[in-house]
Amino acid sequence: MKNPVGVAILMLLVGLGIGSTYLTHLGTAGRIEAQRQAIADKTLLEVLPAERYDNQPLAQSVLAAPVVLVHSTLLDGYLATRNNLPSAVLLRSETLGYEGRIELLVAIDLQGRLLGVKTLRQTETAGLGAAIAGWPNAWLQTFTGHSRKAPGDSGWALKKDQGQFDQLAGATVTSRAVLQAVHDALRYFDEHKTRLTAGATDE
Repeated sequence: MKNPVGVAILMLLVGLGIGSTYLTHLGTAGRIEAQRQAIADKTLLEVLPAERYDNQPLAQSVLAAPVVLVHSTLLDGYLATRNNLPSAVLLRSETLGYEGRIELLVAIDLQGRLLGVKTLRQTETAGLGAAIAGWPNAWLQTFTGHSRKAPGDSGWALKKDQGQFDQLAGATVTSRAVLQAVHDALRYFDEHKTRLTAGATDE
């Protein structure tokens, strides 16, 4: 080499540049991931009115393991608090629709009333059962304010099944599955309210 000193300096500069880029990445990766998680959490928590909580509900799990119910499975549960007092419970539920599994997030206040229901995942038929997706969702909003006692267990069914709720047009199986999963969640909350609102599980 004609100029070994110049080559060495060049190599040193390249190494410093790579090292600086790596350190910058390490310094910002944590912040980027935290921002990404905050956006994901906010999207999930759309189902819960903002004035209902001042904690991070998704960080406060109240189910140690999935719970198999009559028509669905509870995958997880979370406690929302305000001023360190329980204010609502969110239950992540999975049920089987017409095309596959449907995952829901069900928000319930301390009186057992529905604050909201949101579809997290679904593979239902486009133009029919897939109408359960999207937020806000007009059909899912028809459940808001109802509880296990109003309309009562027998009322938690489609009108064509002698219940009190309309179905999505052309999507009987999907509608029935979602309605039954929401009813399951309300019943589970009603029967386990004390434990669900006591605090997070020990993981």
